[in-house]
Amino acid sequence: MPTTRASYHHGALREALLAASLQLIEAEGIGAVSLRRVAREAGVSPGAPYHHFPDRASLLAALSAQGYQRLADQLVAARTTASSPIQALTALIRAYVTFAQQHPGYFRLMFRPELSEPRKHPDAKAAEEAASDCLDQAVTDCVRAGVIPAGQADALFLTAWSLGHGLASLWLDGELQESHQDPGTLTAEVSALVETLLATARRAGPEPATRHGRPR
Repeated sequence: MPTTRASYHHGALREALLAASLQLIEAEGIGAVSLRRVAREAGVSPGAPYHHFPDRASLLAALSAQGYQRLADQLVAARTTASSPIQALTALIRAYVTFAQQHPGYFRLMFRPELSEPRKHPDAKAAEEAASDCLDQAVTDCVRAGVIPAGQADALFLTAWSLGHGLASLWLDGELQESHQDPGTLTAEVSALVETLLATARRAGPEPATRHGRPR
């Protein structure tokens, strides 16, 4: 039975609307989300969402921010359990794919800025930066540890991000599911290869570490 609006406190209404939006995305895609449809799914009046979200973009931006916050939490947890800079970097790749597998609705929305308009919503942009910063810090650790030259930091950032995002996207789109039974196993194999390549690069004697900045 749908929850009636009388059963929501003001703060709980916002979370209920976000939860209903996420369920719609996972079941029917982003195109199914509208303020009226979300209100119906949450069991509230058609005007109720406007107390928190002036338009569809602001609703999607809030949901995207929530997704990035959860991704950042998982990335931080993965990085802190690693025993070396190289393992921290590959742990982030695995955590990225795991997040997409566990939260496909968030993942599909977070990389559609034309819909959520994060640059118009500071909370969404800040959450996106928090997730990106975690990878940036892992790359910085690799540079400081002498794993790669400082001049290759941006390339390593893009390589790690591309691997995680590519594997996650291919899996969610069904491109890998026929040839691989489990994305975790596939990601572990890719991560092991990355660790081997980086360990080899380290033995080759990279340049001393200097500060770098990630691409924006």
